[in-house]
Amino acid sequence: MNAAPGSPAPSERVLVAQFGVARMTVRQALDALVVEGLLERIPGRGTFVAQPRSVAGRITSFTEDMRRRGLLPESQTLTARREQAGTGVARALDISPGDCVIHWRRLRRADLQVMCLEDAYLNEVLLPGFLESGMPTSLYDALAARGLRPTWAEDAVSADHATQEEADHLELRPGDAVMRVARRAVCRDKVVEVSRSVFRADRFTMHVQLGAG
Repeated sequence: MNAAPGSPAPSERVLVAQFGVARMTVRQALDALVVEGLLERIPGRGTFVAQPRSVAGRITSFTEDMRRRGLLPESQTLTARREQAGTGVARALDISPGDCVIHWRRLRRADLQVMCLEDAYLNEVLLPGFLESGMPTSLYDALAARGLRPTWAEDAVSADHATQEEADHLELRPGDAVMRVARRAVCRDKVVEVSRSVFRADRFTMHVQLGAG
């Protein structure tokens, strides 16, 4: 298959006619290509030629991840303000409770479809003037410009049900399935971002690259 990344994969019907094999055989072959990362299934859109896999372990932002999937990312800022860090955020950012943090809440879309609701918390001491300079399109680009792009991160993923507030933002019904991703991102020895994202489980698939230890 020599199609460019992001191109639609041939349908099962087309492949059956082209190769003269059973539909089940074609389906199994497509499933194998998805597992190998050569094809990617996007709920509600179809099956597409996957982008080449990035280097294992590379940290990507939502914007980078959506572009890699051939989707157009968009962000709508809902909140951008200074707050006093609560106990949990302070512990994750390695600061003291009550210290000033930047709280940036965004509704994230891909190809105009709501994908997730994200709350990012940033240590204001590391980012003087961040709010005054205008909110960037990509947080990781803004961090990179300050020499603070994350060099490693920890993600905790869990399945859950949407709250009323989350459902309103994500265009779901309260109780619908969502995927929660909590990230703690570090640049060298400094924690630069703590985020909590709630994804629509019917639109987002998380890809994890694994290798032999």
